[in-house]
Amino acid sequence: MAYYQEPSVETSIIKFKDQDFTTLRDHCLSMGRTFKDETFPAADSSIGQKLLQEKRLSNVIWKRPQDLPGGPPHFILDDISRFDIQQGGAADCWFLAALGSLTQNPQYRQKILMVQSFSHQYAGIFRFRFWQCGQWVEVVIDDRLPVQGDKCLFVRPRHQNQEFWPCLLEKAYAKLLGSYSDLHYGFLEDALVDLTGGVITNIHLHSSPVDLVKAVKTATKAGSLITCATPSGPTDTAQAMENGLVSLHAYTVTGAEQIQYRRGWEEIISLWNPWGWGEAEWRGRWSDGSQEWEETCDPRKSQLHKKREDGEFWMSCQDFQQKFIAMFICSEIPITLDHGNTLHEGWSQIMFRKQVILGNTAGGPRNDAQFNFSVQEPMEGTNVVVCVTVAVTPSNLKAEDAKFPLDFQVILHPIDVVSCPSKKHLSAHPSLR
Repeated sequence: MAYYQEPSVETSIIKFKDQDFTTLRDHCLSMGRTFKDETFPAADSSIGQKLLQEKRLSNVIWKRPQDLPGGPPHFILDDISRFDIQQGGAADCWFLAALGSLTQNPQYRQKILMVQSFSHQYAGIFRFRFWQCGQWVEVVIDDRLPVQGDKCLFVRPRHQNQEFWPCLLEKAYAKLLGSYSDLHYGFLEDALVDLTGGVITNIHLHSSPVDLVKAVKTATKAGSLITCATPSGPTDTAQAMENGLVSLHAYTVTGAEQIQYRRGWEEIISLWNPWGWGEAEWRGRWSDGSQEWEETCDPRKSQLHKKREDGEFWMSCQDFQQKFIAMFICSEIPITLDHGNTLHEGWSQIMFRKQVILGNTAGGPRNDAQFNFSVQEPMEGTNVVVCVTVAVTPSNLKAEDAKFPLDFQVILHPIDVVSCPSKKHLSAHPSLR
C-alpha cells in the first residue's frame, strides 16, 4: 500500500480547447440558433485520412439527430445499457467494449455522462468528460453526426431505439484524440483508464492460473470494468471466425458463474460483442442454442440463459482461456489476483508530474525521470502498482505503432512490485479492431 507524501487535492475539470459548455449553450439559446463547433467541424478533417482512405468514404454528410429518420431523438431512453451500442465503420471495439462495461457501473458513468436532453434547453451542444493524465477533461461537441444514406457512419442508435448518447460520446472521444481515424484501432487499457482514471490489472489467460469466476465476481463487487481480447487471426484484421468469435477484437465481460451440469459443476463466463444486435456470437459450448443449456438442471437456467441475438453469450471458462488472450480489470482499488482474488482494504496514491532530469549517455541524449516514494505498511501480495502515462507523443512515432520507445525500472526493497503500464506505449498486444 503506497503512502501519500502530500495531501490529496481534488482535481479541477479542464475545459478542452477552452470551451465552456454553459457559456456556449446560453449564447446559442439567446441567439436562437444551434451550436456549430468550429474546433471539430462537420468536415472530412474530423473523420481523418486513415478512415477516408481505408473505407473509401465518399458522399459523407453531417446531420443532427432530429434530421434523421426514425422519430424524435433521445439522449437516454429509460436507462443506459451496453445494448444501446452498435459499432459502426470505425474499428473502435477497444473503446466500445470498455464503454459497454462502463454502462454497468453507475459510479463511473455519472462522471462521464452529464444530464442532457434533446428537448430541455436544447441548443445542439453536448458535453462529456474523460480522464487524461491525472485530471478530468470536459469535451464539448455539437450533435452533427457523419452519415451515409441517413445512417450513422460510426456508432449508430439501435434499430427503433433513437437513443443517441453512444454516438455523441464516441464523437467527443474522437475530438479528444484528434479525429475518428484516431479511434480506428487502439488498446483496451487506454479506453479503460480514460473512462475511469483507474488502475489496470492485466490477466494473461494462457499463463495465469487464476480462478476466473472468483476474479470476475470480486472485480464486479468492487465496481470494476472488465474487458477481454482475442488474438489475431490469419490476417491482421478483425474477422468473424467459424466458431462465432472475432479475431483481434475486444469484448466486455458481463458475468461469470458456476452452473450445475450433469453430475458436477462447470464454470462459465458471459461476454458481449460491441458489434451489437444480430452480429457474431460464440457457437460452441454454452452458446445460446447449445445442447449444454438443454441438459442443465440448474435452477438459475432461465435467469442466465437469454436466447437473443444481442451480441451477448456464455461460454465455458476453459474455452475462454483457450480462445482469448487477455482479460483486463480496471478499478479504483487494485485487485490482488495471486492471494485469493482479494481487494486491498486501503489504497493510497502518489502522483509525480513533469519532474524530469535531463541527462546524456553514450547512446545519445535521453530524459531520465527519477522519483522517490516510501511504502510504510507492507503486506502480503502486491504492495505497489506503478503506472506511467506519457502526455506528449514523439513526432516520429506513428499512431499505429504497437510499442512506444520507453523503458522504466522500479527499484524497491524488500517488497514485491507490480509494474502496470498505462497507455499504448507499453502494450504487449496488438491494437484491437
